[in-house]
Amino acid sequence: MTNPSLLILPGDGIGQEVMAEVRKVIDWIGAKRGATFDVSEDLVGGAAYDKHGVPLADETMAKAQEVDAVLLGAVGGPAYDDLDFSVKPERGLLRLRKEMDLFANLRPAQCFDALADFSSLKKDLVSGLDIMIVRELTSGVYFGEPRGISEVDGQRVGVNTQRYTEAEIERGARAAFELAMKRDKKLCSMEKANVMESGILWRDVVTEVSKDYPEVELSHMYADNGAMQLVRAPKQFDVIYTDNLFGDILSDCAAMLTGSLGMLPSASLGAPMENGRPKAMYEPVHGSAPDIMGQGKANPCACILSFAMALRYSFDMGEEATRLETAVEKVLADGVRTGDLLNEEGVKPVSTSEMGDAVIAALDASL
Repeated sequence: MTNPSLLILPGDGIGQEVMAEVRKVIDWIGAKRGATFDVSEDLVGGAAYDKHGVPLADETMAKAQEVDAVLLGAVGGPAYDDLDFSVKPERGLLRLRKEMDLFANLRPAQCFDALADFSSLKKDLVSGLDIMIVRELTSGVYFGEPRGISEVDGQRVGVNTQRYTEAEIERGARAAFELAMKRDKKLCSMEKANVMESGILWRDVVTEVSKDYPEVELSHMYADNGAMQLVRAPKQFDVIYTDNLFGDILSDCAAMLTGSLGMLPSASLGAPMENGRPKAMYEPVHGSAPDIMGQGKANPCACILSFAMALRYSFDMGEEATRLETAVEKVLADGVRTGDLLNEEGVKPVSTSEMGDAVIAALDASL
């Protein structure tokens, strides 16, 4: 059997720094657990634009289509703010999602006990929080046509089209129901069926799919109410399924319940390949954070936990994924903190590399 293949795209800003800590984990798994990966690395975002004049080279896109999983760091930064929209760093990320057809974005919002005090909500509301948001990723208003800015009657008019087919809604719904079956068997579908025809279709299709999952308790909620409920009583939710636009907003809202964007991973999954593994890309939720780039201040945990998701969903290594997640939790419980996780004066934060080393030490202790 060939080794599982992984394409690393560190990208911009702190992407290189956090990805270096993932490399330590990959090396540890190879040395201590006997699981070797064929790892390659390439450019995306501003780094790709600097070299190729585009945010994602065709050769890199081809590699992404061939590997078992892609692990991405972050894209963007102020140096690229004045570029034409078509070549902004974020277009490289969108191209990967679209051409790999990564239709289900999994965004866990989990609050580790050691970080409950960092949430903007009261501790009792978030302690033990464990939500999975499934966001449809390849259709909706971000990709619908027509789109653009034109002039009508002497005024500029911006147009974006919210468009969904039954098939696009259904395949994401099935991914969400499958996840719910492995969790607490509760799924809340969020849309705006009260004012949007696409929302009416969304609700109809999800309800129809639910007939194939009678064990899952399905509820429906308008997305604006969903945002309110996430900050009122977040633990009422288990799995949330929603569209591209609302998912973008709601998942960021849920992210901050946990205390730090530096802790949150994500997975974007598509249809199975010939080897049975899904097309997949994994990335931390945080951005490129150019203000701390190169200073050793970045929290690598979100990127490390994104690799844990890859172990679970792409490489059938659930035991190793749990081992890695537990190691991160232990490090936090022991009080090891990067600067984004400190709220006490006089406590010195650890560097990016020191946090990675602490996770490796916790992995060693788990053997």
